[in-house]
Amino acid sequence: MPNIIIRNIPNGITSCNLFCGCIASYMAFQSDFRLAMLFIVLGAVFDFFDGMSARLLKVSSPIGKELDSLADNITFGLAPSAIVFSLFKEIHIPDFMSGVSGCLPYAAFIISVFSALRLAKFNLDERQTTSFIGMPTPANALFWSSLAICIDESHCMSQYFNAFYLLLLVVIMSLLLVSELPMFSLKFKNLTWKDNKIKYIFLAVSVALLLVYAINGLAAVIIWYIILSAFTFKKS
Repeated sequence: MPNIIIRNIPNGITSCNLFCGCIASYMAFQSDFRLAMLFIVLGAVFDFFDGMSARLLKVSSPIGKELDSLADNITFGLAPSAIVFSLFKEIHIPDFMSGVSGCLPYAAFIISVFSALRLAKFNLDERQTTSFIGMPTPANALFWSSLAICIDESHCMSQYFNAFYLLLLVVIMSLLLVSELPMFSLKFKNLTWKDNKIKYIFLAVSVALLLVYAINGLAAVIIWYIILSAFTFKKS
């Protein structure tokens, strides 16, 4: 019995990630973006520790890998789609898009589709052991949750950021998920400046952005991550 419990600890942690993703999706459909973001972040914490616990306990299994992807597509695929769905319901729709205004919110689920493709590619791609090819799904989910809070709380931004720009962002961010753009990971093999210069620069600027803009700055942090990866991937 103890062995069965130990073997299923990582799967239990993964299930907590899935549970958080379900709650985040519900909160997003209710336009409670702060709570949606909270449960996405909690899901990301569980996502980090399930793999770590599997390695520490030496109990990794094929079912754990599959369950992890399924959970991730809810927390980092469906939840951000629900966030964008709610944003489309609230955001200004320009006159030239009025004819498709009823269909626009459903474009949000493009994020879920591309997140699933991203996760499937990641499971099969042996190049992504120490870095990423394409944007990680947690980064995408954090971008949308932070952006939603920013739009929801900033009336000034809401006046200028309409449904056309939101749709354009959905397409761009979805394509980044399955792109061939190499992106660095925050895994540290050591703490030397020489081997981790890009990561330290990223973290320093990210902390500055968060100190100035708080959680609203997370969207800017993800944009910074994309830009830095694009310009430094040959070095990282």
